Amino acid sequence: MIKNLRVDHRLLHGQVAFSWTSALGADCILIANDLVMKDEIKKMAIKMAKPQGVKLVIKSVEDGIKAINSGVTDKYKLFIIVESVKDAYELMTKADIHSVTLGGTKATSETKNISKAVNLTDGEISLVKELIERGDEVEIRMVPTEKKIMAKDVI
Repeated sequence: MIKNLRVDHRLLHGQVAFSWTSALGADCILIANDLVMKDEIKKMAIKMAKPQGVKLVIKSVEDGIKAINSGVTDKYKLFIIVESVKDAYELMTKADIHSVTLGGTKATSETKNISKAVNLTDGEISLVKELIERGDEVEIRMVPTEKKIMAKDVI
């Protein structure tokens, strides 16, 4: 059962690892990211941030989609973390996922700030609008105790 799909450019770190995992009651974290698969140092850092007693799986986005669609993840209370809106869009449109939490995305010269920690390019805003139009929930929230901000209200 998928408990949450979260976009966070930092992937797994203290706030995500502990507050979100425990608030969701997740027993497995899936990091779906193509670059981490090729970077042993990042992989090691992510493994160090994993909460005790929670399974951690790191896969490419494509392999994450295959795992979800195969049913192999069904036995877990799954918390999925991706680095970008593009990766979340891929997962949501190719697996049976209908909600996403935007938690933190980097500010660059090409992004617009839509909340305290969420910065999106025009292309990412288009992807978010597409998800909303198809009936998916796109919320913005840094920590589980914060009030949900619906993306449709700020973009």
